[in-house]
Amino acid sequence: MSTKDRDPGVDDAIRALLLLMPRLVGRAKRLRIPDELQSLALAPRHLSLLSYLLFDGPMTVNELATRLEVAPTTVSLMVGELSRKGVLERREDEADRRRRIVSITDEMLPAIDGWLARGAAAWRNALAPLTPEQRRMFIDTLHAYELGVADES
Repeated sequence: MSTKDRDPGVDDAIRALLLLMPRLVGRAKRLRIPDELQSLALAPRHLSLLSYLLFDGPMTVNELATRLEVAPTTVSLMVGELSRKGVLERREDEADRRRRIVSITDEMLPAIDGWLARGAAAWRNALAPLTPEQRRMFIDTLHAYELGVADES
C-alpha cells in the first residue's frame, strides 16, 4: 500500500488496536480457572459452550450447535465429555421425551458462574452505552478481523 492510499484515521485506529489486542488476550489468559475446574483441561470451545448454558440456561444439543456454529455431533461429543467429568448433565425434556436438555450441574454452577461472570459484566459495561447498530458494527468488525487473520494462516 502506498503512502498516498493510507487513511491516517484508520492507521491511528490500527496502532491503538495493536497495543490493545495483546493486552486483552493477556488478561483473558490470566483469568484464574477455579480449582474445581483446573483438572478438566477445558479448551476455548468448552468456554463458549459453558457461557451459553450459563447465560441462556439449559438447552438442547441442536440449539447449542446452532449457537456455537458447529455440527450437533461436535456438541454431543463435548457434552458427553463434560457430563462424564460432572460439569454438565442431560435430562429428558418434559415437553418432548425424545429430546435431551443439557445444563450445568448444580455442583459446578457456582464455580463456572464466578469464573465467567466478570467477563460478562465487563462486556455489558462496554456494550450497554452503544446503540444496537453500534453493537452490531462492533461484533461484525471483530468477525471481519477474525476472518482476515484466519485467511493469512
